[in-house]
Amino acid sequence: MQFKRHFTNDKEDIYSDIKFQYTTSEIKNMDGSVVFKAENVETPNFWSQVATDILAQKYFRKAGIPVKIKKIKEKNVPSWLWKSAPDETALKKLPPEKRFVGETSCKQVFHRLAGTWTYWGWKGNYFSSEKDAKIYYDEMVYMLAHQMAAPNSPQWFNTGLYWAYGIDGPSQGHYYVDPFTKKLISSKSAYEHPQPHACFIQSINDDLVNDGGIMDLWVREARLFKYGSGTGSNFSQLRGAGESLSGGGKSSGLMSFLKIGDRSAGAIKSGGTTRRAAKMVTVDIDHPDIEEYINWKVIEEEKVAAIVTGSKVIEKNLQNILNSINNSDLKNEEKSNPKVNYELKRAIIEAKSSMVPQNYIDKILQLSKQGYISIEFKTYDTDWDSEAYNTVSGQNSNNSIRVTNDFLNSVENNGDWNLIKRTDKSVYKTVKSNDLWEKIGNAAWSCADPGLQYDTTINEWHTCPEGGRINASNPCSEYMFLDDTACNLASLNLMQFKNTDSTFNTNAFEHAVKLWTLTLEISVLMAQFPSKEIAQKSYDYRTLGLGFANIGGYLMSAGISYDSVEGRSLCAAISALMTGTSYATSALISKELGSFPKYKNNSSHMMRVIKNHRNAAYGKTEGYDQLSILPVPLLESECQDKELINSAKLAWDNAFKLGVQYGFRNAQTTVIAPTGTIGLIMDCDTTGIEPDFALVKFKKLAGGGYFKIINRIVPEALKTLGYNKEQRAKIENYAVGHGTLKNCPEINEVSLREKGFSDEQFTLLESSLSSAFDIKFVFNRYTFGDDFCKNTLNFSDQQLNDINFNMLSEIGFTDEQIEIANTFICGAMTLEGSPEIKDEHLPVFDCANICGRIGKRFLSVNSHIEMMAASQPFISGAISKTINMPSTASVEDCKNAYMRSWKLGIKANALYRDGSKLSQPLSSSLSDIEDDEDAMEAVKPITERVIERVIREVRRSRLPERRKGYTQKATVGGHKVYLRTGEYEDGKIGEIFIDMHKEGAAFRSLMNNFAIAVSIGLQYGVPLDEFVEAFTFTRFEPQGLVTGNDTIKMATSILDYIFRELAISYLDRHDLGHVNSDELGEKDIDKADTHSQLINNTKKLSRGYVRQELELTVLEGGQSRAKSFAGSSVQTSNVVYENDADFSTNTIDDKQTAIQKAKIQGYEGEACGECGNFTLVRNGTCMKCNTCGSTSGCS
Repeated sequence: MQFKRHFTNDKEDIYSDIKFQYTTSEIKNMDGSVVFKAENVETPNFWSQVATDILAQKYFRKAGIPVKIKKIKEKNVPSWLWKSAPDETALKKLPPEKRFVGETSCKQVFHRLAGTWTYWGWKGNYFSSEKDAKIYYDEMVYMLAHQMAAPNSPQWFNTGLYWAYGIDGPSQGHYYVDPFTKKLISSKSAYEHPQPHACFIQSINDDLVNDGGIMDLWVREARLFKYGSGTGSNFSQLRGAGESLSGGGKSSGLMSFLKIGDRSAGAIKSGGTTRRAAKMVTVDIDHPDIEEYINWKVIEEEKVAAIVTGSKVIEKNLQNILNSINNSDLKNEEKSNPKVNYELKRAIIEAKSSMVPQNYIDKILQLSKQGYISIEFKTYDTDWDSEAYNTVSGQNSNNSIRVTNDFLNSVENNGDWNLIKRTDKSVYKTVKSNDLWEKIGNAAWSCADPGLQYDTTINEWHTCPEGGRINASNPCSEYMFLDDTACNLASLNLMQFKNTDSTFNTNAFEHAVKLWTLTLEISVLMAQFPSKEIAQKSYDYRTLGLGFANIGGYLMSAGISYDSVEGRSLCAAISALMTGTSYATSALISKELGSFPKYKNNSSHMMRVIKNHRNAAYGKTEGYDQLSILPVPLLESECQDKELINSAKLAWDNAFKLGVQYGFRNAQTTVIAPTGTIGLIMDCDTTGIEPDFALVKFKKLAGGGYFKIINRIVPEALKTLGYNKEQRAKIENYAVGHGTLKNCPEINEVSLREKGFSDEQFTLLESSLSSAFDIKFVFNRYTFGDDFCKNTLNFSDQQLNDINFNMLSEIGFTDEQIEIANTFICGAMTLEGSPEIKDEHLPVFDCANICGRIGKRFLSVNSHIEMMAASQPFISGAISKTINMPSTASVEDCKNAYMRSWKLGIKANALYRDGSKLSQPLSSSLSDIEDDEDAMEAVKPITERVIERVIREVRRSRLPERRKGYTQKATVGGHKVYLRTGEYEDGKIGEIFIDMHKEGAAFRSLMNNFAIAVSIGLQYGVPLDEFVEAFTFTRFEPQGLVTGNDTIKMATSILDYIFRELAISYLDRHDLGHVNSDELGEKDIDKADTHSQLINNTKKLSRGYVRQELELTVLEGGQSRAKSFAGSSVQTSNVVYENDADFSTNTIDDKQTAIQKAKIQGYEGEACGECGNFTLVRNGTCMKCNTCGSTSGCS
């Protein structure tokens, strides 16, 4: 093939227009620890720090590159394309530690990528002359350096290591079809034939251990995950639970094997240093186990909630029990005796009421008797990469259901649906279609899974049905083709093809599409594959995955709303131009080298699909061949860029004409991938077909830290919309803020000096405000230090430790004043409310999420669906995209979104409702009502029945939130009675609780309500004496002997016993007891009361995490060795420990603060599993980290 230069000049160096820089790349965890660091990294000076970090951390080969290399001569290959190998002679002259290094320059990476593609292209006869090969090489390097396009991650990982450096290793069990002999060959090298493919679809047979079966799939998946790729499979061939086995017995069912595969995938990290395994599980809607599959992740999410909550409840109660022992002033042998230690008795009863297992309570009591003074019981959190999630199944894959037109029509008609056995194809069960549909909607609403794949639509656009049906997809749902095939991806950065007048540079784009179509085709030639079947089918069908990124950024910069007719038509036109040009290029390659081997059998089907694409490009609403759901056509009247429309039509004319004449080299050519990591290396503002997620971004600085900036496409958009320089500056300042107290209204140096602030505090503030996005995160103890906060501002530890503590409110500023200052200093992080912006322009800046604190606008659910529908008719494969939904969306909204997607011809869809995952907190709480007893009392309806007018006002005296008291257990006439009291700070009784063990429901309830009535009376000031006089000596069953009480041995009724006990304990009415008070050892009771007073001295107890701060006395005895129980670690000591029970909440508070910050910034509120930063964003159907580039997808 012949090529012309478009970006480069043969008389100039390919880097002649680039200035390079040397920077340090460093990625840190949230705690400041360094995850990765590389110095003197060479990149173009217009690359961002994030792009540099991605290249250095993920794509540089970090070791094994020989310092001295030599060229290996090869016949009929130009010398500049000769492979390189270590120069062993020269290396021996160097010290061993200096012989091998890692990559440090982007030029090295560009050379090994473009050089390898050119080498294999030359070997495969893709170039008409050496000049054409050199043009191709230069143009590819130029596009990589200028961030115009990028291949998928496995290319960066693997391609060129053998060709450029001679790096090799033993075979990993791969195969390839020799392009010259056309024979399937087992690979003998790890890198000579690289693995450049990101996306795989693998088959699975209903067989346990043989090739192609269930266990074999886990091995094939592992081979893919190791090299950074992702895979998907349709598991519908596996028989359902209870179906007969050939050797007798019943099958354990689909779900049992899915859980095994999920665990296998979770144990593997893709690419060594990259993401978790990327995997898609697909099941047909008529599978016998489909109902269990639909609810799989819903139930697993509930398990996580139980693990997290249960662990914290148990830890809290066990710590309470241990504290009640450690903090007691009783004798050592009495501290662990709940009959004597009343605080211990209360802690045990509280633990039982919280459903703490009895054996855990017994173990902690036994350990305390042995001298153990602390425990460490592991608690769990809801981080998506935490142990709680790792404990349950279903967390290592995206789940999808294959639904057919028949099923969806049945849903609309409220019909029946048959679930079919896999063994004999008989009906296993008949259900209502709407019941299944309701379960799908509810599951998607609850946990964002499963997604849907529209089976009929997918197969009606199938170019090669003679090879079989399309059953599955890759993990991100953009690649859909035959089982046991692969696809390598690349994406074009649309912002690099925008002219200065906001029109689209169609000539440059077409040129880039041609070169990248050829690049992906060459990658099929040079690749090796993880199985024989995939190697053979990849050779037979040669599917490609060219796509684009940054459509959201392009539209915004052009002043066009994402949710607009103009925006959708522009996306459709670009999609049409890309795929039409790619297919035309494929036909031209076919002219030179022949069509793909299976083309002849499928030519009529493929031409039918090409014609349907072409009809949509011409805006036709009829005349489509064998399509049940008609595509959304490209209408010329809706697109402003007429040149783009005409170019798109011409591209499809050429594709159809050349296809008829020469056939096609590739069965598919395009997809829309999520472009996660490669989107970052191209500095794309948006990924794939997604809109932007925030208007204000945080630019990473080379020396560490972040600097707040307006999204770089916002100024372009404002300029396009006609705002002058001064207006643009005001709008940017409104969004980003001024970053200083100077000239700030309401909160400034003058007002703060009146509160006690000095020059020292103002210096600290100014250094922090420039990068702050909410002033409450600057006005805190960490900025000013505890000395100033406590001694000058007079705040307590309890206030400073409270995550909801607002320092500015506490020192006297109103919410309105704080908001005004916040907007001035930190910016609104949205354009809404800016005095300069026009209301009609706000839709241009709408994002997937609400922007900033005061923002209210966000893109609708339909805007996502309709953008996909506009592009889908012109894409060979499918589109990876998540449909963002607000937390207030209903189950019905989810079902409607799925149904609308089907009717608009989309091939697959996934929903994400904000807050549907435990690991992702809601952007805004459904209710801001605090759990405040007084507030709850205030909202109760008041019914007043006037009996007599009382002059004085009686107020109810409320008990403290955490109060002391004691619990007494006894048996009256053979019936167990538990009496528990609650006390005021001064020790006065304020409430009682009565519980009867194994008593009849009616009597037990009456006693409970009687206790409530007495408690209310006590709180309204009724003296305890009155109750004692009224209820002692009452007589009714049960009555008789009393056991378990030291002073009372006989009672005439339950009430008689209760008020004797209360009178003795609180009124010193020992005359009502049967044992002399001198025999009771009252000094022990006094000690317990002193301990109770200590507990009441701090309100931290109510927080649950920090229990108390006490100076413990010497514990006599004890064992110095460490023991454990049920996974808990314990410590012992026979010396004094101060503040042994003080548990810090800083970690928890810091995490909650980080989540809040992330949500305000537009991130998802989850921590990255690799670097720990809270910078994860939605990326197609996956997630990506904007700090380190990790992604849960396969691209």
